Amino acid sequence: MCSSKKEASSRIEHVEAFKSQYIPARNIDIWLPQNYSEDKKYNVLYMHDGQMLYDSTATWNGQSWNAGETMQKMMDAKRIKETIIVGIYNIAELRTIEYFPRKAFDLLEPEIKDSLSQELLKQEPESDHYLKFIVQELKPYIDSVYSTNRAKENTFVAGSSMGGLISMYAICEYPDVFGAAACLSTHWPGSFESNIEIPTAFKRYMEANLPSPENHKIYFDYGTETLDALYKPYQLMVDSVMRKKGFTSDNWMSKEFVGHAHKETDWAKRLHIPFEFILK
Repeated sequence: MCSSKKEASSRIEHVEAFKSQYIPARNIDIWLPQNYSEDKKYNVLYMHDGQMLYDSTATWNGQSWNAGETMQKMMDAKRIKETIIVGIYNIAELRTIEYFPRKAFDLLEPEIKDSLSQELLKQEPESDHYLKFIVQELKPYIDSVYSTNRAKENTFVAGSSMGGLISMYAICEYPDVFGAAACLSTHWPGSFESNIEIPTAFKRYMEANLPSPENHKIYFDYGTETLDALYKPYQLMVDSVMRKKGFTSDNWMSKEFVGHAHKETDWAKRLHIPFEFILK
């Protein structure tokens, strides 16, 4: 089922077409740090858009997060815990419906839901099934094949844009599975136009479902260019919810990156910040 391919000072194990009873099969890339050993226990970071994480020569736009390289450098510097990255590939035509939080969608007015379903999503969100795949199928596989710390304190989730939304949704829906989430350039508009209805639904969902700040960490950020230029007012609205729910600088970070755009190379530039915050 697995095949290996090399990355500098580390390795990536590729699982082709991992099967699921909840969602269509997809590829998985597991990044293992230098000197990975069965004699150690590793934390696990689940990341969305897995085909964009490691190798810019293999991505559709020639960009990547350089996630493995950043992770290795930070582990070598003893700034973060030893961690495995599990990159979950998206399926392009299903990405939006799998990453759009279903329970926030259900809070929308019927006409907004109809419009979203017809114009953007093409069908109702499948995010609950996507999370079941991660929690009930992929995580047990990873924990059985690799030497992992299995508790929520050692299990993390991260993504950008729609991947930021599904990371927020994951820690809210499964607070006993994920101890921290990193949400970069979170796509609060939910569509490609500025609006208030969809971000308000996310706000209402978070007010009712955020996990306890006592044993969870959440990271948010946004840039100021391209699509990220839409995000600031919505992120500030979400920040007010975080404060109201008891999150402080000990367990929550929200940052603006002036000049950063909605692209992998800019996420790569700042990835060390969320990594250190959630994995320290």
